[in-house]
Amino acid sequence: MFPIRDHNPSGRTPYVVYALMALNIVIFLSYQPIMGDDRQLYAFWNTWAMIPDEVTHGIDLHTMITSMFLHGGWMHLAGNMLFLWIFGDNLEDEMGHVGFLIFYLASGIGAALAQIMADPSSQIPMVGASGAIAGVMGGYLLLFPKARVDILLILIIIFRIFTVPAWLMLGLWFGLQLFNGIASDAAGGGVAYWAHAGGFIIGAILCLPLWLKRGARAYWSQTAGHPPHPETKYSYARTSVPTVRRRK
Repeated sequence: MFPIRDHNPSGRTPYVVYALMALNIVIFLSYQPIMGDDRQLYAFWNTWAMIPDEVTHGIDLHTMITSMFLHGGWMHLAGNMLFLWIFGDNLEDEMGHVGFLIFYLASGIGAALAQIMADPSSQIPMVGASGAIAGVMGGYLLLFPKARVDILLILIIIFRIFTVPAWLMLGLWFGLQLFNGIASDAAGGGVAYWAHAGGFIIGAILCLPLWLKRGARAYWSQTAGHPPHPETKYSYARTSVPTVRRRK
C-alpha cells in the first residue's frame, strides 16, 4: 500500500519541493559510476553518509545534512521523491518557500538525532531523505488530517486504488515504522525506522506554531480537517477490458 496522489491542491508553485527533488536525483546520478565498486562506495559512504557512532563522538557532524541527499538505490530514491511530491507542496504553500526549506532540513536533522538516540554505537551508514520527508508527513497530518489521499493497494495479483483520509494512511504508516523499529532492534536490521518515526514526530512538533497561528482546534472546526480550499476531483476512466460472462 502506497500513496499515488492527494486531493489537496497547492495555491503556489512549490519551487523548493521541485528543487529538492532535482537535487536528490542529480546527486544520486552523480555517484552511479562507483555503485559497482565496493571500495570506492565504502569511502563515499564513510565521507558523506551518517554513521551514528561517529556523530556520537563529535565526528563528521556535517553528515546529518549530507546523508539526507543520498540514496541506496533506484527504488529508495523513487519512493522518497513520490512522498515528497505528494505531501510537500501543501506545506510549502502554508509555510512559504524559505520557511519550508528550513522546516525540511530541521526535520531531517531531528530524524538523524532520533536514529542516533536509538542506536548511538551503530556503525551502519544511514542515507536517504526518508527522515526529512517523514517530518513533512507529520506536519501534513497536523494541518490536513482529513485531506483525501489516493492509495494503490496491491494484494498479490489485485491492483486497486482507494481514497482514504490522510489520518488513516499516515497513521498506519507511522504505526508501521514503530512496529518495524522494535522488530528491527530485535533482529539487528539495517533500515532506519527510528529516523522515520522520529522525523514524523519532529515534523508535527515543528508545525505546531503554524497550526496554533491558524487557530488550532478552531482551524480544524472551520475546515473539518479538510484542506481550506476546494479539493481536486479526479475522474477514473472505465477499463477497456471487456466483461466476459459465464455461460449457463
